[in-house]
Amino acid sequence: MLLRRDALAVIGGMSHAVRVKSPSEALIERIVLWQRGRAALAAATLLGATSLAAQPVQERLTDLSLEELSNLEITSVSKRAERLSDVPASVFVITAADIRRSGASSLPEALRLAPNLQVARVSATGYSISARGFNSSTANKLLVLIDGRSVYTPLYSGVFWDVQDVMLEDVDRIEVISGAGGTLWGVNAVNGVINVITRSAALTQGTVVTAGAGNREDRGSIRYGAKLSGGVDYRVYASHADLKHTETERGDTAGDATHRTQIGFRADVGAGREKFMLKGDAYTGREDQPVTTTTAIAGVKPISVSGANLIGVWERRLDSGSAVTVQGYYDRTQRNVPPTYGDMEDIVDLQLQYSTGPIGAHTPVVGAEYRYGMDRVTNSAYIAFLPAQLNQVWASLFAQDEIVLQEDLRLTLGARLERNDYTGSEFLPTARLAWKLAPEHLLWTAASRTVRAPSRLDRDTFVPGQPPFLLRGGPEFISENAYDYELGYRGQVTTNASATVTAFHTVYDHLRTLEIDPSHTFYVLDNGMQGTTSGFELWGSYQATSAWRLHAGFSRLTQSLRLRPGSSDGTAVATAEGANPARWWIVRSSLDVGALAEFDATLRYVTSLSHPDVPAYTALDLRYGQQLRRGMELSIDGQNLLGSGHGEFASSATRTQFKPAVFVKLECSF
Repeated sequence: MLLRRDALAVIGGMSHAVRVKSPSEALIERIVLWQRGRAALAAATLLGATSLAAQPVQERLTDLSLEELSNLEITSVSKRAERLSDVPASVFVITAADIRRSGASSLPEALRLAPNLQVARVSATGYSISARGFNSSTANKLLVLIDGRSVYTPLYSGVFWDVQDVMLEDVDRIEVISGAGGTLWGVNAVNGVINVITRSAALTQGTVVTAGAGNREDRGSIRYGAKLSGGVDYRVYASHADLKHTETERGDTAGDATHRTQIGFRADVGAGREKFMLKGDAYTGREDQPVTTTTAIAGVKPISVSGANLIGVWERRLDSGSAVTVQGYYDRTQRNVPPTYGDMEDIVDLQLQYSTGPIGAHTPVVGAEYRYGMDRVTNSAYIAFLPAQLNQVWASLFAQDEIVLQEDLRLTLGARLERNDYTGSEFLPTARLAWKLAPEHLLWTAASRTVRAPSRLDRDTFVPGQPPFLLRGGPEFISENAYDYELGYRGQVTTNASATVTAFHTVYDHLRTLEIDPSHTFYVLDNGMQGTTSGFELWGSYQATSAWRLHAGFSRLTQSLRLRPGSSDGTAVATAEGANPARWWIVRSSLDVGALAEFDATLRYVTSLSHPDVPAYTALDLRYGQQLRRGMELSIDGQNLLGSGHGEFASSATRTQFKPAVFVKLECSF
């Protein structure tokens, strides 16, 4: 214990430690917190459409009934189009209309609409987002895709939410799956998959200009879409955002102002049997850093972020009803965090998929994926990844078959074999049984195994110290694994009401902890924790009148974690369990006021956290939108309108206090 206290004192001297954290969690968060430049957490941790204006009538509530919404086609569960009402999984779909009417100005804020996600805002651009537990600033059990491109970083198997930006007016839907998705999506889809799907270029023709300003942020964007000869539809866009400094509960400036610019394009050619899509984005940004002991040594300099990606998807449908899909993308991300480290990652990914139409009682899909990563880290005296330059390969094969046992009973069996450079091959099987009780009522159950493979953080991290270092990654660190069991119902209860409920139980083993090396001279990351999570997710919609729709969702989470024999990380269990609320709920009201106006209200509640100590809070958001003329809409959004504000993550002395905010937006299309 003396060694542990001395080690923490050395690292903690770089900040103002104000709360007790698991050493493993604190170490991991310190890296990301430096990257994001947050005073609140850096001081507390050791390491850390088209619019209504564009089509003012088409997206009114009366256009899509609840029955039509249940028949929306989604693709993330089985990698082929299927009706939402037939999907044997806990999946919530955020539609384009949901996003617009919520007043959300960023992707993480739009994700708050999904009741099967826990979204906690940390700072101006920082978010902790997870499903079914294990939330943190470095949450690593949720796979996120944008148009099929995975955006998790191999550095720590998580997502840098500060640079995940899309033009929300061009988003068609966001499919949010809670539960294991490793069979089709790979080793990091442990607790869920988020798939952001944008509209085709053919559906975003013309010009859309948006401009918004408020006391917390200013944003603007422009998008232009048109047709070329040869049947090519395309769009180009540019967006810019200025996010202002947040403040702590004591009124101190958090030092987290952010400025980011992004451009991009999408082109689609073909229709019917053969289609091709090419899409690309590039961004650059600057994020202020707080004044800490570490940043003061070299002078407080902003974090710089930049990146670019290019993805192409070719699909060919055959006469037999089969389909071949080839997808490839290149993704570069660069992050410079003075004076601690810099990182440049290049990812090349190639996927091949073949799906058939029904062959007797079977509808199989098979595929393969090859992913090559090149990571180049600039190390410092504070943190190091060794080797500084590392190339990695991930390769996998998967197969899944939907079997019709009888007219109202379907069995889905699948498996994925995936290889990584750290642990070799991982086997990820799944089985799902779906029973159609009636045309609009589905009962289903599932059992799956998935893993979270080691990242560079787990294996290659070194914190300098004496002797010869304070901490190192675990050379024998293995995959965290999960066995997931689910029972769910989805149906249209009445003509005007729909409901979805899922109960789950997940068994985890080999979770990350921080252990004392046998030499008692340094710490090492290891797999010293195990346990279970259980709970249920419930949501539904009610069409009160032709112009008024209500939505509600509720989640309950119970965690029971424990150390494996031999583990000495005495705070890991309390920290992992305490970083997630036991309950949270959301209620939304969407009202059409005549033919040209809308009024929307969102009320959400989150219970308290114990590690970090965050009180429960209730937040109210209101939005009023008015169509000034055809092609022009003015909206006023009010956020966090109850009380003087609330915190969502980090310790009381340093966490950001999100106060009432107003955002006024003008959107024009022509």
